Amino acid sequence: MILNLFKLDGRAAVVTGAGRGIGAASAIGLAQAGADVVISARHGSQLQVVADQIEALGRRAIIVKADLSDLDAAASLADIARTEFGRLDVVVNNVGGTIPNTLLDTDAAYLEEAFHFNVSTAHALTRAAVPHMLEAGGGSVINITSAVGRLAGRGYLAYGTAKGALAHYTRLAARDLSPSIRVNAIAVGSVQTSALDFVTQDENTKAAMEAGTPLGRIGTTDDIAAAVLYLASPAGSFLTGKVLEVDGGLQEPNLDLNLPDLKAAL
Repeated sequence: MILNLFKLDGRAAVVTGAGRGIGAASAIGLAQAGADVVISARHGSQLQVVADQIEALGRRAIIVKADLSDLDAAASLADIARTEFGRLDVVVNNVGGTIPNTLLDTDAAYLEEAFHFNVSTAHALTRAAVPHMLEAGGGSVINITSAVGRLAGRGYLAYGTAKGALAHYTRLAARDLSPSIRVNAIAVGSVQTSALDFVTQDENTKAAMEAGTPLGRIGTTDDIAAAVLYLASPAGSFLTGKVLEVDGGLQEPNLDLNLPDLKAAL
């Protein structure tokens, strides 16, 4: 049965940014497939809601409330999984994000902060996970990047640069860790999460975003969670160093931030 390839019975995972949105859906999806999950984010109350759903499936959930911009905190999640579950098989590096800004308002410190939050955190956890994954016989690392890591849009300089770096980090790490540990990424398009609520509350903006997406809709968190499960499970065992573009077919950003062009800014 090909559906058996998507099972994760007896496996253990870590998901960052798991209090809501893509991280929460991914953690619950992995649990539905049979995995126990360490979930981490800044807000314990949000994590408890996710943990309750995981435990209702008969799986274990370990809550770690932490600011994952602290690299030691990010790295510690790997040891917590090993201690609590006896193994670590899957890491989902979901935490990240950067507020859009114009180029002239993006100083070097802002750019470095974007890189730190989107790339350095993923590296810290991945590096810490490697010994435990090798002990378990192998593993899968999944990095959540973005369509604007490859598409050019005004205002996304810091975010897009960091996510583009994470995509190439994925390719390089996959080469270093083959054949025992697979490293892949998901380049996410516009997905209906709380981060997008302030935009899609305006029906005209939402309609424009849908019209700018070849598949005619905004994505759901389950669209991304399904891709996470594919990459985490034996179903994706012949993929490494790849970036899945789960973005509705975008060839350009579908959200105009209405930032001024250079002439208007000077």
